Amino acid sequence: MATIVVRNLDEEVKHQLRMRAARHGRSMEAEVRAILEESVRKQENFGEAIMEAFGALGGVELDIPPRTMEMRAVEFDE
Repeated sequence: MATIVVRNLDEEVKHQLRMRAARHGRSMEAEVRAILEESVRKQENFGEAIMEAFGALGGVELDIPPRTMEMRAVEFDE
């Protein structure tokens, strides 16, 4: 196991960390570990994260109507 020392932590950050740890019923050290573990395990691709979370539910087929108007450039009036 590795040890990390965090210096010059802002007092407000420390306070918020203490409050968050209390909400989760953990020590500040355990809360920091949980935050670090969660942050490095997050999916880098949002689409992959959605598929991981909801893929088992299956997909849906949507009837998308064809466009009825041509796209046009935006006009900016002076």
